[in-house]
Amino acid sequence: MFTPEDILYEDNHLLVVNKHCGDLVQPDPSGGSALEDQIKAFIKRRDAKPGEVFLGVVHRIDRPVSGAVLFAKTSKALTRLNEMIREGRIRKIYWALTEQAPDPLSGELCHYILRDGRANRSRACDAPKADAKQARLRYATLGAGTHYTLVEVELLTGRHHQIRAQLSKIGCPIRGDLKYGARRSLPGGGISLHSRSVEFEHPVRHEPVAVTAPVPADDNLWAYFENR
Repeated sequence: MFTPEDILYEDNHLLVVNKHCGDLVQPDPSGGSALEDQIKAFIKRRDAKPGEVFLGVVHRIDRPVSGAVLFAKTSKALTRLNEMIREGRIRKIYWALTEQAPDPLSGELCHYILRDGRANRSRACDAPKADAKQARLRYATLGAGTHYTLVEVELLTGRHHQIRAQLSKIGCPIRGDLKYGARRSLPGGGISLHSRSVEFEHPVRHEPVAVTAPVPADDNLWAYFENR
């Protein structure tokens, strides 16, 4: 559930929020209160706005994922930010706790993602297939504990469940992600994938913006890796 303390950055044009595991970004058939609606209601109350509050989702992350989500507060900002997303001008960094260390410890992955809408799942394939979309990411190992490894991922494309599917494909399922091969689930149904930061040029002021999202405070393993 959203609270004002989750706001990481805000100005007249955009907003970045630290999403909790389990929160929906936008309404979907599964039901539940969506982060988008909660933020709109909060802004309406806080700013005493008489009409409808505009809020556009720029940066979507999956329900079991935590971390930075980017919203536009004006239609002009939304148009420009969406264009920047299409052109790859918004840098998106994720942290993942994986059950195995990748081999090699850093590199770039290129697969072809096939989405199964009915199962809400994606499959990473080594070779092109009909209806598959190319998926690329860079990764680097940042640390290792007894059972899990901290991997930093930079998304180069934005496919459905891309990080989850690609890391699983190379034998590194994300902690708690049963859908993609993890050994066990986590309390609350979340997974250890965190949208760590977003970096971009401000769509109106044309100044650099870099926002970092703290890892979930209720997970001691995240704290262990963040403080190393």
